[in-house]
Amino acid sequence: MGPEHSDRVRTQGFGVTPTRFFPQSKTEGGGSGNNFGQIASLREEFKLFQDNQTREFGLFRDEMRQFMQGFQMNHPPHGGLEMMVGKAAVLIGCNYPGTKAELKGCVNDVQRMRRCLIDHFGFTEANITILIDTDDSYTLPTGVNIRRAINRLVRSANPGDELFLHFSGHGARLPADPEENDNTGYHECIVPCDMNLIIDEDFRHFVNKLADGCRLTIVADSCNSGGLIENAKEQIGESTARRKDEAFADVPAGVQLHTRAGNGDIHLTGRALPIPTLVELLKGSTGKEDIHEGNIRSTIIDAFGDSASPRLAKSHYRGIDVNGKEESTRAKKQSAFLAPTAPSGRSVLISACQSDQNAADAKPVVKPEGAYGALSNTIQSILADQAKGEVLSNRKLVLMAREKLAKQGFTQRPGLYCTDEVAEEPFLTSDSVV
Repeated sequence: MGPEHSDRVRTQGFGVTPTRFFPQSKTEGGGSGNNFGQIASLREEFKLFQDNQTREFGLFRDEMRQFMQGFQMNHPPHGGLEMMVGKAAVLIGCNYPGTKAELKGCVNDVQRMRRCLIDHFGFTEANITILIDTDDSYTLPTGVNIRRAINRLVRSANPGDELFLHFSGHGARLPADPEENDNTGYHECIVPCDMNLIIDEDFRHFVNKLADGCRLTIVADSCNSGGLIENAKEQIGESTARRKDEAFADVPAGVQLHTRAGNGDIHLTGRALPIPTLVELLKGSTGKEDIHEGNIRSTIIDAFGDSASPRLAKSHYRGIDVNGKEESTRAKKQSAFLAPTAPSGRSVLISACQSDQNAADAKPVVKPEGAYGALSNTIQSILADQAKGEVLSNRKLVLMAREKLAKQGFTQRPGLYCTDEVAEEPFLTSDSVV
């Protein structure tokens, strides 16, 4: 700042002059009470102070520029996650409107979970990506869109970030090859709105991409969801051990029944997609009639091409598929990098039920528009009742959910899949990075 500004000094960013801080005497400009020497001294002191502040601000500005340049390099923008911070989520709800597989509560689950993440755990709207099939303003939850969203979520994260994935919709399971190292004996699947299945091996592949120190929590409110991360350690459940509890009777898929749960009568629909229904829906979407249980994998691969799960082609690896055809070139290329591996130690799966169970889609008789998934509703209820400052571990949350669902008359038994250490860690943390 040059000498020419000595009479009127403007402080950086505020437009304040010395005369605002040190008003003139009523007699300044004449009269016996003025003290120009004192005013000049104060002005000089103020100028020195302001020059020092300007230099410090310049250093701070340069440091911030360097920091932001590094931050932007490490956080490239990805659609739906433009402002990557410490927390991000992908929420998926499939109601399958207008089909024989239609459900009522899945999109509601997503919107309520969105509110829960924001209110309880410090997530921001900018870092929550939503895929639903009842509103054209949102991304449609097709198989390829779901995989893209999960891949963006995982690849955008830095060490220490907290990621969350929620799926509400149909689940299914396909028998695993006897020679495969699958700890449940089945490939558990989620069912996107276009029937382009995403299987347990896909989820293992997703979590194995996690940055060191980054954690991904998955809540799967769908049938057959126990073991949805292939070969993850079962902390709570009977899927990998295949223990049968005859005291529980599952809700038959697609069958409406009347029961009492909560504060009023509700209708329950299983969130399982039976293989015959899946076959029928695939016939409708592909226009092919020669689809049956034995060629579901090859049908999906043929119908969706490169958009199909590469891990679904595993039955092709031995040179022929289930129809006796030669192994495709695409399948050969995939076989080299899909060998079974243990999932990342920082992943958590909370399943709505066991691998052989159904999960309930509940529709209250009095207020059918308030339909919900039994697990999603129970988790949100537990969190709402949580005392301020109380921390729920993953293990405690699942045990509480099991108890609460049983008391309400639901037959599904949620599961927990993660390492011993992560089982005792908080479900989600309430702090956030800004």
